[in-house]
This record gives sequence, structure tokens and C-alpha cells, in this order.
Amino acid sequence: METKKIKKTAAMLSVLGMTLLLSACGKSSSQSSKDLASNQKINLATNAELTSLDLSKIYDKNSFIQIDETCEGLYRYDKNGNVEPALATKTKISKNGKTYTINIRKNAKWSNGDPVTANDFVYSWQRAVNPKTASQYTYLFENMQNANKIANGKLSPSKLGVKANGKYQLEVKLAKPTTYFKMVMARETLYPLDPKIVKKYGSKYGTTSAKTVYNGPFKSVGWTGTNDSWELVKNSKYWDKKAVKLSKINYQVVKQPSTALNLFQSNKLDLINLVGEQASQMKNNKGATKRPLAATEYLQYNQRKKVFKNKNLRLAFSLAINRKQLVNKVMQNGSVVSQGFVPAQFAKNPQTKEDFAKEAYVPNTVSYNLAKAKKLYQTALSQLGKKQLNVIILAADDDQTKNVTEFIQSQLEKNLPGLKVSVQSIPFPSMLARAAAGKFDINFTGWSADFADPISFLAQLTSNNPENNGKWDNAKFDQDIDDSNNKNANNVKKRWNDLINAEKQLASDQGITPLYQANGVDLVNPKLKNVTYDRINGHYDYRTAYLEK
Repeated sequence: METKKIKKTAAMLSVLGMTLLLSACGKSSSQSSKDLASNQKINLATNAELTSLDLSKIYDKNSFIQIDETCEGLYRYDKNGNVEPALATKTKISKNGKTYTINIRKNAKWSNGDPVTANDFVYSWQRAVNPKTASQYTYLFENMQNANKIANGKLSPSKLGVKANGKYQLEVKLAKPTTYFKMVMARETLYPLDPKIVKKYGSKYGTTSAKTVYNGPFKSVGWTGTNDSWELVKNSKYWDKKAVKLSKINYQVVKQPSTALNLFQSNKLDLINLVGEQASQMKNNKGATKRPLAATEYLQYNQRKKVFKNKNLRLAFSLAINRKQLVNKVMQNGSVVSQGFVPAQFAKNPQTKEDFAKEAYVPNTVSYNLAKAKKLYQTALSQLGKKQLNVIILAADDDQTKNVTEFIQSQLEKNLPGLKVSVQSIPFPSMLARAAAGKFDINFTGWSADFADPISFLAQLTSNNPENNGKWDNAKFDQDIDDSNNKNANNVKKRWNDLINAEKQLASDQGITPLYQANGVDLVNPKLKNVTYDRINGHYDYRTAYLEK
């Protein structure tokens, strides 16, 4: 997700962690009070319903963006892509790289007036790794002391390597040095929680705006858990409220791109994502803004079912899809053909500067090769003892996803005789829940990184990762990932090779079928300035945004 875990979590160009501060025309902009419009209210849309406001449990891009606006952690990304302090005021890292001592600001408060303390982080992190919480992002904690044993139910969450030294100092113990750990701590799952409020609402925490508390620039109002419109209003308790110019953000769910464009053109929306022909037709519009994103859309096979355990079948499906036609004729928004799971221009070999995707590319795994696809398909049918095959693609019900899955359906049925493909389009939260429960044949989904390192993509497909909804299981892949995290964690060259080998193994076995890297184009109200767009995971930050006169 950044599934549309895009889901969670995406990317950079040549520099790890690059984030751009974009105005409507793609340039940063400063402002004084005389430049501000008198009405600092904007209107935005999402293409799917929210799933939750419980930061320990969310797993989709739309909900993560809400957390970005309403909550705050120890760190955030600045406009140049560097991790900068948010609630952290001082960070000391031990010589062996395993202990972080972090002082947190003393003037931060929750929207109910409670102080934000070090214990709020301890509580939040312990809750996230607790198996009872069922967080899909426990892998973010895996390099912390005892995290894996806790997540597997073998230790109490209280044994996690984090503790409060008094009210405003946090001490974090890692099992091994992790050079990207500050990036991890900038992710939403590691934001704090107010224990008093979480305990008050129990399992209902985060299910509505009213049953959630906030420590960020805005607070959510009016989301009932099922409705399609709500508001974010300026949080008067936010420690840096002077930096916040917007007084209100009105949100609504708009699934049809044509409806979104009409609303934008009638000044009822201030920012929209363009899809398909829209992106091509509007690319020269004054407010058109390119949004590069290292996010991969892919097909995930349910390998609980015997038919999808067949490697030849999976590879046949991959080679039967003309990805160039998909991005050029269907998407038309700057999306590019995938070379593998890890996107291009996301990470470079620290020694040779070779792009990860290019170095890890395996020929004849994601290219369009109709003759080979048909041959592999017939081999697979023979191995499965079948003459024909019926499969169902599970997907979200927004228009862009429908266009993509209809194209895939057409390609597979046309190019692989005897194959019948159905598409089941359902609301986004329902699709995520079905996929997590393993109730699918093939799931069209996506992933954007939680931080700018290839492990953020690859780790989710290890056999024991809760994000591995298809249950692909490959011992060599698991070992490569384990070596990168343990034996070779401090050896830059060997760790890089571990990750390259893991990607190659994934491609060769076709554990998933990568389709395209989901770049995009937005239309932005030219008066809306200082919107921070995060190329790592495609999230938007309106903390310092404003409307000019």
C-alpha cells in the first residue's frame, strides 16, 4: 500500500530520501501576512474511503496522509529530503550505533491539553509490536531489541528496546546498527499515542474523529468511520501553531476522476490527481505539477491456492502483459514500466552509483514476450492437469484502478487461450481487508516505501511478514534479507549485494508481478503555496501551506 499501500509508504531520484517543496508551479515560496488570502480554507479529495485514524493499525496511503496532518513524531522530512527534528530536540547516538538517546520538546501537547511525553512513544511502540494490535507495520521495528520475538508472541511488549528516562527523554536500543533508523522514526507508525485516550476508547480508538486525539498541526472533525466527507481544522494546542496558516481543510471522497476535474474547474477543489487522458490533455495547464513517485503497482498471487504456486503460470501472466501500452495508453500520467519490485531512480549502489533497479534487473521476467508467455502457459496447464483456467482479480473500485484491471483482463484473455479472467472491484478498505485475509486469487495492489532504502520494498515479501498477503515463500530470498539485516548490516558492499540478490530471486521466481512505477500529475490551485510533496511515499504535507491573495 503507501497497497495502494500506496500503501504506505516511495521515493527519491538520485538522492535517498529526496522530498520536494512544491508550489502550484513546482517552486518553493515564502510568504508574509500581507500575501495571505483572508480565507485560509482549502478543499481536497481522496479517491477512497479512510480505513482508520489509529496510527498503529492503518495501512493505506489515504489514511497515512490524514495522520501526517493531524499527528507528529520525532522526525519529519524537510524540503531537501533530509530527516529533521519534529518533536525531537537533541539526539545522541552511541559509538556502536545501537543506542539512541532522544530529548523531546517540552511544549508539545495533545489536542485535549495533555502533554506529549516520552512515555507516549514507549506506549505507542509497544502497542504497535504487540501481536494483539495486528499492525501490518511491525517490520519497521524489527531492528529494535526484542521486536521480532514480541511480534511473534514470544516476549512481552514491555521488553521492547525503548524506555522513558523521565518525562522528556527517550532511550532506544537496537539489536544491530541501522543507518536508516532516523528515517524509520519519521514514519507514522512510530508517532506517539496518548495512553489515556487509547485506553478510554479501547478497540474503538481511531474509528471516528471524536474517538481520536491529535498532536499535529490539524485535528480531524466529523469523520464517523463510514462517511465520505470530513474536516481538518487548525489545532490550537499544536506547539508550532504559528507556522500553520490554513484554518481548515475540507475533505471528500471522489472516486471518479471526471468528477474531481469538474470540481476543480468549478473552484470546489484545490488539488486533484490527474489520470489517463486527463493527464495528457491538462499537462500544459498552469496548475499542472508532476509528481514523481517510487511506488510499484503489481499483481500478487494467492499461493495458498495450488494453481498459483506454479512458477510457469505466474511468469506466463507477467510476459503476456504489454506494460508499455498500459502506461502510454491507459495511464498517460508519467508512470513508467517496472523493471522489478524496487523502483528505478530510488537507490544507487554506494560504490558504483549504478541504479538498483538496473543492477537487479532480470531479463525475460517483466518484458512483453507473447511467444514465451503462451509456451509457459501451456506448460503450466499441463503441470496442473488443466485444459483451461478461471481466475479472479481483486481490486479497488476507483476509476483508474478499473481502467488498469480491465486492460490486464483483456491482455491475459487475449494472449493466453483458455484463460478466463474476471475482475472483482470493491471499495478500497474492503479490498485491503479481503487481501489481508487471503480471500482472493490475484490482487492488484501497490506499495510505496516507508523510507528510502530498498529494504522497505523487499522486506514485506519475506515469508513471515504480515504484508505478504500472497504467502509467497522462498528460503533463498528470506536468507538474503536476513543477511542484509544481520550478518552484513555494517558492510555496505555485502549488504547491497544481499538486496540485489533478493530482488533477482523475487523476479526469477515471479513472487509478484510488477507492472508499473506510479508517477503522477496533479492540478493545483495556483494560489495554493508551500505544499510539501514527499517523493518517498507520495504523501502531502499542508503544515505550512497557505492561500495567497
